[in-house]
Amino acid sequence: MTIISHAEERPVRPAARRTAAAHLQDWLPRLVLAPSVAITLFFVYGFMLWTFVLSLTSSRMLPSYDFVGFAQYARLMANDRWWVASTNLVIFGGLFVAICLVIGVVLAILLDQRIRQEGALRTLYLYPMALSFIVTGVVWKWLLNPGLGIQAMVRSWGFESFTFNWIVDPDMAIYTLVLAAVWQASGFVMALFLAGLRGIDDSIIKAAQLDGASLPRTYLRVILPCLRPVMFSAVMILSHIAIKSFDLVVALTGGGPGYATDLPATFMYAHAFTRAQIGLGSASAMLMLGGVLAILIPYLYSELRSRKHG
Repeated sequence: MTIISHAEERPVRPAARRTAAAHLQDWLPRLVLAPSVAITLFFVYGFMLWTFVLSLTSSRMLPSYDFVGFAQYARLMANDRWWVASTNLVIFGGLFVAICLVIGVVLAILLDQRIRQEGALRTLYLYPMALSFIVTGVVWKWLLNPGLGIQAMVRSWGFESFTFNWIVDPDMAIYTLVLAAVWQASGFVMALFLAGLRGIDDSIIKAAQLDGASLPRTYLRVILPCLRPVMFSAVMILSHIAIKSFDLVVALTGGGPGYATDLPATFMYAHAFTRAQIGLGSASAMLMLGGVLAILIPYLYSELRSRKHG
């Protein structure tokens, strides 16, 4: 009987070992990712929740938990500087997204013609995206300085009446942010559309040409409608960049002249960290988060829906 029992137990041990190894293999990726997930939950989503809590309090220099409901949001809506920052965001964001899309699409179409030195041109257009917005802001601050940059250079050529002082003009300063941001991000949009164009089946283009469509009409009526997912992704990414723009403003204009180039991000920083109004700054941060979610949620919904039906 003892011999039979040992014989029956022997095949069970390898099976048990294989089961343990399979469980370990299943749980090992989760164990490796667990610290990163915990850190993300705490330092990202935990701080988001804490910011929302602070926006409901009367916190000033230091956090306090004297809850005042939505009083900080009411103060924010009555703050003239907030409305200036919001208006500037609409102007900056709208022009930034629109101009980047136009320039990016045009550059992508030109490069799609298999021109010479395509690799060098593509690198040249993409290079600004490798720079930080701080570097971009500093460079454009030099270029737009009336006493050092473009205006001084053109006047040194003999055109004494030439004026390009947007950076010190309160009515035009917001457009200097658009110039710098478009210079940096349009190459990224070009790369997105160029990748999309290279994925279009050549038979579609040949069929359009056989029907007598010109090259511009082929791109406008046939190819670009096929790139709607790329267009949507580009709009989402650019809008996200516009809402979060902070370093470019600080480096280029500092929010000035006055508050002429203030954006919600600089408004939040100024009130939360330099004006000892943490509650008001937290409220503005939550409205910025709402703007980001208003862009991100439709994008995620579209992606998930396309995968489900794909």
